[in-house]
Amino acid sequence: MAMTLAHPHIRPATCAITVADRWDHSLARCGVNRDGHRLEPGLYSLGGAGPESPVFVTANYTLSFDALRAALAGTAGYILVLDTRGINVWCAAGKGTFGTDELVRRIEATRLHDVVRHRSLALPQLGAPGIAAHEVKKRAGFRVEYGPVRAADLPDYLRTGKASAEMRRVRFGLRERVVLIPVEMVHVLLPMVLAAAVLFFLGGPLAAGAAVAAVLSGVVLFPILLPWIPTRDFSSKGFILGGLVALPFALTALLSAPEAALWLRIVRTVGLLLVIPPVTAFLALNFTGSTPYTSKSGVRREMVTYVRAMAWTFGAGALRTGAARRGGIWGTGAG
Repeated sequence: MAMTLAHPHIRPATCAITVADRWDHSLARCGVNRDGHRLEPGLYSLGGAGPESPVFVTANYTLSFDALRAALAGTAGYILVLDTRGINVWCAAGKGTFGTDELVRRIEATRLHDVVRHRSLALPQLGAPGIAAHEVKKRAGFRVEYGPVRAADLPDYLRTGKASAEMRRVRFGLRERVVLIPVEMVHVLLPMVLAAAVLFFLGGPLAAGAAVAAVLSGVVLFPILLPWIPTRDFSSKGFILGGLVALPFALTALLSAPEAALWLRIVRTVGLLLVIPPVTAFLALNFTGSTPYTSKSGVRREMVTYVRAMAWTFGAGALRTGAARRGGIWGTGAG
C-alpha cells in the first residue's frame, strides 16, 4: 500500500515561487550565506501525487529544487531530494555528493518502494557523472532515466516521453555567464578595494585604477566576452584580455609626467603591461569552475602550464613599477 501524505517520510511542496524564495535566490546568486541555501533531504509531494506519479531527483540546493518544482506546475509527482550539502546537481555530481550511494541511501530512507508502484526515477542529465545507473538498479531496484538539461523542458519531456537533441544540449550563453558575475564580484570586492586604496597612496590614481581594471576585467568582462576571445585555454584568454585592458594605462604612464626621464616612464609603462594581464588571467582561470565544458584534467593542465607564468610576470611587473617609483615617478606625475 502506498503511503499517504501524512506519513513522516513525505513532505508537502508546491510549485509556487514566493517573494521569500526569490530573495533567497538573489542572496545565493551573490554568494551571501553560501551554505545556508539548502533544504532538508527527503521525499516531497507535488499536486496530489499518488502511486503512479513520476519521481524526480534533485539536489538539496534551494535554487535546484525551486527550478524543478516551478517547472512541474500542474504535474502530480514526487521530488526525491538528495543530500548534496547545499550544492547544485552539476557540481555535486562532480564532487560525488550527487552520487550512487546517496541516491540508494535516500531511496531506502524514504521507503520509496512503498510510495510508488513503478520503479523508475527521472534524474537531470547534468547529474549523470555521479550516478552509476546499473548500480542503482542492482542495489535499489529502480531504473534511472535521464531527463533534459534544463528543468524548463520537463513539460515537453513528460508529454513526449523522451528528451530531444535540443533538450540534451548544454548551453552556456550570455545569460548563463552574466548570472555568475555577482557571486564572483562578492568574492573579490573587498580585496580589490583594499588593494586599490593601498596603491592609491603608494602610486596615485593610475596605480589604483589599474588594480580595479585588472580585477573587473577578470570577473566582469571575461565572462561576457569569453566566446570571442581567441585561444582555447582560459588563462591565455585572460592574458589577452588583461593585455588589452592594460594598454590605456600603459599609454597614460608613458605620456604623463613628461618632465621625468624617458627611461623611467618606459619602466613604469612596461611594469603596468606586465602586472595587469596575470591578475586578469588568474581570475579567468578561476572561472573554469563555473563552466559546463571544462574538466578536472584540463584545469590541472592549465594550472601547471600558466600559474608559474602568472607569478613570474606579475613579479617582474611589480619590480619594474617599484623601480619607477624609487626613480621618482609614479601615479599621474613626478614623485
